[in-house]
Amino acid sequence: MYYIDMLLGNKLFMAAVIGWGAAQIIKTIINCVITKSFNPERLVGSGGMPSSHSAFVTGLTVSAFINEGPDSPIFAACFVLAFVVMYDAMGVRRETGKQAELLNQITEIFSANYDEFDTPEETLKVLVGHTPLQVLFGCLLGAVIGIIV
Repeated sequence: MYYIDMLLGNKLFMAAVIGWGAAQIIKTIINCVITKSFNPERLVGSGGMPSSHSAFVTGLTVSAFINEGPDSPIFAACFVLAFVVMYDAMGVRRETGKQAELLNQITEIFSANYDEFDTPEETLKVLVGHTPLQVLFGCLLGAVIGIIV
């Protein structure tokens, strides 16, 4: 119980977790409005608006800046981590989603035209990366939460 209390009192940790949670809830609400249905996977899944990865690392980084100072090694490590995570979300992970979409289309064409081609039970997940706008809004959300916490 002592360690849980310590963890819950850690402002950097809480800013990151609350940032992630807030982004996932907002993402789920946006998805409900757009699709007119509730998808529980949106509560934990990647991709979509706003970026929970960005909110997570920005909440951590802003909280480190406020609590540890801009000259601290902790802030420096958080800042570098945030940059890498957000760059990856817009780059490699976004490209992975585009490739998954194309592979799903190819699979659909093959299964419609060739009897010997087995259709996979599941399609590849397309929502794995983020647009720059999704990352920006996740970053803004994380910054606000980092300041509040």
